[in-house]
Amino acid sequence: MSEEQLTEEQHAKLAAELAELEGPARAEVVRAIATARGHGDLSENFEYHAAKNEQGLLERRITILRARLDGAVLVAPASSEVAGVGSHVVIEDESGAQLTLEISSVSGATTVSPSSPLGAALLGRRVGDVVDVPAPRGAWKAKLVEIRAG
Repeated sequence: MSEEQLTEEQHAKLAAELAELEGPARAEVVRAIATARGHGDLSENFEYHAAKNEQGLLERRITILRARLDGAVLVAPASSEVAGVGSHVVIEDESGAQLTLEISSVSGATTVSPSSPLGAALLGRRVGDVVDVPAPRGAWKAKLVEIRAG
C-alpha cells in the first residue's frame, strides 16, 4: 500500500476500529461458527457458510486496516489558514451551491480523500482560491469559501 497521510485523530479512529474488529467482532464471529457447527452436517449448513464468509470479510478488513496504519504518516493538524489533511472546508460550485467536507482518507459521509481529484485540488489552498477539479464529465470549478481546523 502507498503512504497515507493521517492526523493523530484519524489514526486513532482507525486504530479503534481495528481494536473493535480484532476483539469483540472477531469473538462474535468465532461464536457464530461454533454455534453453526453444532447444527450438524456442514455441507448443507447455511449458518456455518454465512459465518465463515463473515469471518473472511472481517479478516480482510483487519488486514487492510493494519496495512493502512503501518504505512501511515502522521501529519500535523491542519490550520484554518491553509487546507490540509484534517481540514473541514466549505466549497462553492459554479452554480453557487455550497458543500461542507472534511479532507480525510478515513471515510465518512462528508469526507473527500486527499488523493481524490477534489481533495488534491484543495490541498494547500486558501479561502477565496478557485480550483479546477478534473472529473469524468468535464472539469468544474470550486471556490474555497471557508477552512476550519480539524
